[in-house]
Amino acid sequence: MGDRWHVEVDRSVCIGSAQCLHHAPDGFRLDSARQSHPVEPDTDASERILEAAESCPVEAIAIALLGSGETVFPPEE
Repeated sequence: MGDRWHVEVDRSVCIGSAQCLHHAPDGFRLDSARQSHPVEPDTDASERILEAAESCPVEAIAIALLGSGETVFPPEE
């Protein structure tokens, strides 16, 4: 079985660019305020979810390993 991730969107940072929807249309939704949120906060590790996080122009998407909380994205400075 593969890794499981916890995905969060910092809604105070999200600008509603919808890049996450472009890269992972099944992983994210925009609400009525054009704020992104993960469809399933706890999900299987996915290249598309990672691409969505990497494409966010304001780095509003954070991914951590479920269980350990180890950071997957954004990379540690």
